[in-house]
Amino acid sequence: MSIIIAGGAGFIGSKLAAHFIKLGQHVLILDNVCRGREEYIKEYKKEGRLQFEKLDLADLPATARAVQAFHQKHPVDTVWHMAANSDIPAGIADAHVDLNDTFMTTFSLLQAMNAAGIKHIAFASSSAIYGDHGPDSILTEDAGPLLPISNYGAMKLASEAALSAAAESWLERVWIFRFPNVVGLPATHGVILDFIRKLQQTPNRLEVLGNGAQQKAYLHVDELVDAMLFIVAHAQEKVGVYNIGPEDAGCTVAQIAEAVVGQLSPGSPIAYGNEPRGWVGDVPKFRYSVEKLARLGWRPKHSSFDAVCRAIGEIRLQENAP
Repeated sequence: MSIIIAGGAGFIGSKLAAHFIKLGQHVLILDNVCRGREEYIKEYKKEGRLQFEKLDLADLPATARAVQAFHQKHPVDTVWHMAANSDIPAGIADAHVDLNDTFMTTFSLLQAMNAAGIKHIAFASSSAIYGDHGPDSILTEDAGPLLPISNYGAMKLASEAALSAAAESWLERVWIFRFPNVVGLPATHGVILDFIRKLQQTPNRLEVLGNGAQQKAYLHVDELVDAMLFIVAHAQEKVGVYNIGPEDAGCTVAQIAEAVVGQLSPGSPIAYGNEPRGWVGDVPKFRYSVEKLARLGWRPKHSSFDAVCRAIGEIRLQENAP
C-alpha cells in the first residue's frame, strides 16, 4: 500500500519519506515548505515513486483533491501527519499560526481521509500537550490534567482530541506519538541550530535565552523514526498513545551551550539570562515516562547528551560552521 506524508518535506517527514521510498512504496508528500524544503527530498524523486505537492494543508478543498487523486491511483494504507508550526514563540505572538498550521492541518486531513476512505493515521503530537507539572513530575501517557501553556501544545492536544473522536466513528487505527526535543538533520529549527548560527555571527560570545538550567529530553531523529515505525508495526490498540524519548532525565541548556562552544569556538564566554525559561510557553524542566514504549519492546540506544553531541557535529557541517 502507498503512503501520504503531511509535512513530508520537513525535518522528520523527509526521513520517513526516505524510509518508505527505500521500501519501494509510492509516497505523496503534502507540504507548504514553510519550514521544510524540496531539496530535502529531491534525490528521492529520481526513484519515480515520490510525488510532491506544495499546498496549505489547512486548505480543505486543495487537500481533499490531492488525497483523493493519489489514493485513486495508488491506494493508501496510512497517512503520516508530521505537519505543524514548529516555532512556538511565533504561535504565542499570533495564535492564528498554530490554529492554521497545527490544528487545521489535522482537521483538513481527517476530512480528506474520510471522503477518500483512508482509515489509518499516524500523528506527530508533542510533550507540550502536558503543560508544566513541575520539575519533579514524570508523566505517563494517561497523566492529567492536560493543561498546555503554549498555543502549539493546545493545538496539538486539540488534534489528539479530533483523532480520538474520529476513531469513535470511522477511523480504524490511530497512532499518536508524543515527541521529546528531536535533534539531527536536516535541521530547520531548535536550540542547537540557534546556538551555531549565533556563534557564526559573534564567534567570541554566545548569548543564551534563560538561565541555562532548563532541562529536557533529547532524541536523535533517526531513533525517533525507528520508534514510530516500531509502534505502528507492534501496537495493538485502536488508539495507541506513546511517549517517545530517551530513558534519562535529559540535559540542560547550559550543557548544550558548552558543547556547542567546545566544538565551534573553544573558550568563548557564554552569557546567560536571568529567567528560568527561554520564552513564554517554554516548560523549563520536563520529564515523561517512556516505560509504555519499553514494554512494547523498543528502547533508545543513546542518551539525551549523546544525541545532542551527535547532532552538533551534523548541524555544524550543514551550516558550514568552522
